Amino acid sequence: MTTTRPAPLSSWPSDLSAFCFEVPHSEESLLFESGKGVRLSDAAGRSYLDALSGVFVTCFGYDCEPIVRAVTDQLRTLPFNPPLHGTNRAALELAQGLVDLAPAGITAAKLVNGGSESVEAAIRLARLHHRSRGNPGKVKILSYYHGYHGATFGSLTLTGRPDVTRFGPGLPGVVHVWPPDCLEAFWDVPAEQSGALAAAMIERTIEAEGPDSVAALVIEPVIHLRGMAIPSADYLARVREVCDRHGVLLVFDEIVTGFGRTGRPFAAQTFGVTPDILCVGKGISGGYAPLAAVLMAEHIAEGLGEKGGPVSFAPSHTYAANPLASAAGLAAVTLFREGGYLDRIRELSAYTEPRLRAVAGDRGTVRAVGLLYGIKLAGGGERLGERVASACLRRGLIIRGQDDWVVLAPAFVTTTTEVDEIVGVLGEALDEVCGAGR
Repeated sequence: MTTTRPAPLSSWPSDLSAFCFEVPHSEESLLFESGKGVRLSDAAGRSYLDALSGVFVTCFGYDCEPIVRAVTDQLRTLPFNPPLHGTNRAALELAQGLVDLAPAGITAAKLVNGGSESVEAAIRLARLHHRSRGNPGKVKILSYYHGYHGATFGSLTLTGRPDVTRFGPGLPGVVHVWPPDCLEAFWDVPAEQSGALAAAMIERTIEAEGPDSVAALVIEPVIHLRGMAIPSADYLARVREVCDRHGVLLVFDEIVTGFGRTGRPFAAQTFGVTPDILCVGKGISGGYAPLAAVLMAEHIAEGLGEKGGPVSFAPSHTYAANPLASAAGLAAVTLFREGGYLDRIRELSAYTEPRLRAVAGDRGTVRAVGLLYGIKLAGGGERLGERVASACLRRGLIIRGQDDWVVLAPAFVTTTTEVDEIVGVLGEALDEVCGAGR
C-alpha cells in the first residue's frame, strides 16, 4: 500500500463552527463519505483499510446486507413505538437471543442505547438489588484505576483515569482498585504473581471500606486502555470468589470484549467466570444502530418482577429498545449465531496473531485474545502509540494508538489477504517510528 495522506482541510465544508467534534479537530481528521467491506472512503476519494472495526463495532463490515435489509424492513413497518405503553417484537426476540448467547445463569436483558448507558444501568441495578434485600447501605462501586467505562457522569467516574478529572468531582461512592497489569507496569510485580496480589488487594479494599457498604465491582475482563491487558488464567476466578465472600456483585463491562470478539460470545465464557451483571454493546448491532444491553443473572432479575414472569427496570430512556436498533441487533445476533462466525473468528485469529508477533519483533509485546490485539511498544519516546497510529493512517490503515501501545480489532469478515495488508502497513509504520526490528 502506498503512503497516503488524510483528506486536506480544503475537502471539508467551509464552515465547521456548528459541529462539535468527538476529539479535537486536526490535520488528520477525516470526513468519511462511504464504506464497503472493511474499507472506508473519505471526501477526497482516498481509501482506508479499517483494522479497528470502527471502534470494535463494525464486526460484519460496512455493507452487511442482512442487517441493512432488517433495518430497512423495520423502518417501513414500525420505526418507533410509544415506550410508555409497550414494546416491539424485534426487542423481545433480541433480548431472548442475547440471553441464549450468554453464559448459563444469565436470564434477562435490558436494552439500552450505548455502552455508557449500560454501565450506568448496572450501577443502578446493583444498588437496587441490595436495597430490595434489606441492605440499603451497600452503595459503593469499585472499579479499576486506568480502566474505561464510558462518557456519562457515572460511567466516567468509574473510569479512574487522571484525564477525566477536568470535569470535577465524580459520582460519590466510587472507589478504585489496581488491576494486575498496573501492578506489573508500575511496581514490577511478576506477571505470575500479579493476579493473586491484585485479587487480594481488592479483598483488602472491600474490607477496609466495609463489606456492608460495597454494592459491586465493575471491571473489564480485558482492559482496552492498557493496550489490551489480558489477565492471568486464575485472576477472574479469584475475583469471583472475593465478591462472593463479601456479598459484592461482580459486573463485567464487555462493551469491547463481547459479541464474539474474544473467540466466544462473551469474555465471561472465554475466561470461564460468570458475572452477576454483564454490560454489552458496540458489536451488538454491527454498527448499524446505537444499541447496548445489560444482561443479568436470575438472582438479579427476580427482584425486578414476579419470579418467572416479566421484569421491568425504570426509569429508562426514550429510545431504549427502539424498533430500528432492535431490528439491527436481532439481525446481527442471528447472523452471528447462524453464520459460523465463531469458527471464522478462531481461524482468522490463528492466521493473524503469529503475523503480528513476527512484524512486532522486539519492538513490542503482542497481547492477543480472539480478534482483539494490543501491542505494548518497547523503548521510550513520547506519544509512541499515537505516532505509530498516525503513521498507519498516512498509509491508509486505521488502528488506535495511545501512550505506549496500539490496538487492532479486525472485522470478522476480514480476509487473509487484508490481514497481510494490515500487517505490512503496520510494519512500515513501526519501521518509521520505532526503527527496524528483529
